[in-house]
Amino acid sequence: MDCRVSVCMATYNGEKYIRRQMETILRQLGDEDEVVISDDSSTDGTLSIIESFQDERIKVLKGNRFHSPIYNLENALKHAKGEFIFLADQDDIWLDDKVCDMLLLLRDYDLVVSDCKVVDADERVLQPSFFKLLNSGSGFVKNLMKNTYIGCCMAFKRDVLSYVLPFPSNIPMHDVWIALNVEYRRKKILFFDKPLILYRRHGDNASSCSEPSRRPLKDKFLDRWHLVTSIFKHSN
Repeated sequence: MDCRVSVCMATYNGEKYIRRQMETILRQLGDEDEVVISDDSSTDGTLSIIESFQDERIKVLKGNRFHSPIYNLENALKHAKGEFIFLADQDDIWLDDKVCDMLLLLRDYDLVVSDCKVVDADERVLQPSFFKLLNSGSGFVKNLMKNTYIGCCMAFKRDVLSYVLPFPSNIPMHDVWIALNVEYRRKKILFFDKPLILYRRHGDNASSCSEPSRRPLKDKFLDRWHLVTSIFKHSN
């Protein structure tokens, strides 16, 4: 194993917040850890800001045209070398105990998802607990019906990649795909009720997991059917 921790991030036109996020991540990593960033052909200053850190732990995958945060993240996961995989968004803020606390918990669990504080663009707290907002918790059926996992708060052992990659086409979001696969295999999962990031909601987020879905009921049903059938195929 080349490193202990791989932080995987998908970026696209994230210049407004990426510097702050990178600072909060890098200061928690060891010399042999890595941040794997897959960029979906940003047209702003995202890549210039990332490169300005001049940090050898940062590995940038450029020139991609996924037009999808899901498959952009998948690309980062495919290049991760670490024993423990942490997911990160480009616009959040990691609190100082995040890596230390998660690594301690990953000694005993296959996947850990922490709580977070929901904040606005200026880091003012909107919700002190994402878990309480969504009634978060484990359970395959529970999260198939309404996903309460949040990808940017998730970390897991490398073995998880062996059965979640490659992502099937048309999954609704990467976090529910990863989590339900772990649930289905009855691996050990922990919802850790300590907030370890500030989850920034600013109106331009790639995901909308803290807002009610407006998708038609038929589309929601098809999403769930596709998830279940894809998980069964991956497990065989």
